[in-house]
Amino acid sequence: MNENKHWYVVYTRPRWEKKVASLLQDQGVEHYCPLNKVYKQWSDRRKVVLEPLFKGYVFVAVDEAHKWDIKKVNGILNFVYWLGKPAVVVESEIEKIKKFLQEFEQVEVSQKSVFTKHDTVVIRQGLMMDYKGMVVEVVGNKVKVDIEGMDVTLSAVFDRQNLEKVV
Repeated sequence: MNENKHWYVVYTRPRWEKKVASLLQDQGVEHYCPLNKVYKQWSDRRKVVLEPLFKGYVFVAVDEAHKWDIKKVNGILNFVYWLGKPAVVVESEIEKIKKFLQEFEQVEVSQKSVFTKHDTVVIRQGLMMDYKGMVVEVVGNKVKVDIEGMDVTLSAVFDRQNLEKVV
């Protein structure tokens, strides 16, 4: 890869990952849309289907001077940002994903949980802002928290992003 090029992650329209990859291919833009081999079972047959590993994302390798042109491609909504700038992905990470997908099938992507049961957290938004509580359960992006006070325990479910772990 050219030294001036960097790998970026772009958001795509829902279920447009393969279409965006095709459009980028037509324009000669280096890209990577990781595809996962998944076995689908229908009533009459079983088939291997290639599904995007990261729903809604495609990796593109472009130089700094032309990175904003990528947003003109139909189906690309925006860059994924990190600290206010388009996130740059190290090429070694792209290679790891490629090798992993060559070796394994039916790979599942799950978000690493920051919260575990019995963690103490502080609520960062809403009416309960600055209250402390204990994590009771984590399901997806929702976290059930027990908040104690006035000789009662309240349980509420919060979005993960509205909580901060107390260290």
